[in-house]
Amino acid sequence: MSIARFWRETPVRYNLGGCRCPTCLTVYFPPRSVCPVCVQHRSSIGRLEPFQLSGEGEVVSYTVVHDAAEGFEMQVPYALAIVKTREGPQLTAPVVDIDPSEVRIGLKVRATFRKLREEGKAGVIHYGYKFAPMDDVHRPPERPTQSETAPSTAPTAVASESRA
Repeated sequence: MSIARFWRETPVRYNLGGCRCPTCLTVYFPPRSVCPVCVQHRSSIGRLEPFQLSGEGEVVSYTVVHDAAEGFEMQVPYALAIVKTREGPQLTAPVVDIDPSEVRIGLKVRATFRKLREEGKAGVIHYGYKFAPMDDVHRPPERPTQSETAPSTAPTAVASESRA
């Protein structure tokens, strides 16, 4: 099996796989081996269960980055948010498919996986999660079909301005 295929087929890649404590039902992302809530009673050691997060959440805080870190200069400006997922964990990630000035606290978002970077021409491609708005108002416009972009052969009326 190739290295690239191995990474693609790893269960926690390309999804929001966390874990849940069977004792207190707290959900964690990324997964961990011990629940810090139940650690006193040692009831969670080795008992945390895999748990798939829905990817849906809400922006609880954000900032607009204008001075990016090395390697991200072409992406500025972009919104970087703390998103509280429906299941409880809070994740930090960019908000995409929306103008950064339109991001607001309370914006409903959904996780999406996007290419983050590529290591050289023949290198490994790194993907990660970002969040995109869930409502139709902030979705990017769909590309027009060929028939919608073809010039019309029908004559068009030209408005004339009358001067009095």
